[in-house]
Amino acid sequence: MFQGVLTKMRTEWNSPINYYLLFQDSFLHVNTLLEKKIQITLTGYECLSCHKANEIFRQGFCKSCFFETPSAGEWIMKPELSKAHLGIEDRDLAFEQQVQLQPHVVYFAVSSGLKVGVTRKTQVPTRWIDQGAHQALPVVEVPNRYLAGITEVALKEYYNDKTNWRIMLQQKGELLDLVAERQACLSKLPIEVQPYLVSDTPIELVFPVQRFPEKVSSLNLTKSPEFQGVLKGIKGQYWIFEDDTVWNVRGHEGNVVRISIV
Repeated sequence: MFQGVLTKMRTEWNSPINYYLLFQDSFLHVNTLLEKKIQITLTGYECLSCHKANEIFRQGFCKSCFFETPSAGEWIMKPELSKAHLGIEDRDLAFEQQVQLQPHVVYFAVSSGLKVGVTRKTQVPTRWIDQGAHQALPVVEVPNRYLAGITEVALKEYYNDKTNWRIMLQQKGELLDLVAERQACLSKLPIEVQPYLVSDTPIELVFPVQRFPEKVSSLNLTKSPEFQGVLKGIKGQYWIFEDDTVWNVRGHEGNVVRISIV
């Protein structure tokens, strides 16, 4: 039995991807649970910022922390709002400089279809794994988050920037010609990022899925605090069960859970 505060699954590049849940005094190699009947029980909450037993609001934070912690600033979801390169503080300039003023990658990925996205270079390929992308390709590598943000904004005029998580979970891995897509987008890039084009080759990701769901049903532990099911796959940050129930681990960050094999 494993018990603790949920954070997003950690991953290890392999074929297929290795997944781990880290708790305070232990860790769980999630791949070893495949084909086993699992029980998940919600036992409480713990905010990832203040560590109080407050109900989680968003992103693993209680409501007050969500609106105060620099880890949940608006520039996280909207990189084009980054201002650390100008020395302008949002919530905590030192934190924002540390995160924003480092190399970022604008990329194409295929999860529920072709999409454009932004990630810190240090999060490659973790970001693609977390999105459930079975294919990915960098377009530009820029020195800060702001430049990545304005590039994404420009490309969003032509490409989707969202993942349909239901389709992603049912997607078995059809491949696209991402090199051709990158070549086609070059004229659409802001002039500021033209010096930062990259020529990397596409990567393909294989997820430990033994059966893809036919009709997705989402598990919400707040509404259903106890669940049992046979684990058939892991993709993105989701567990896929035999009855087509899927559980978004990252969406339950800050939940205190007990996980056991039954």
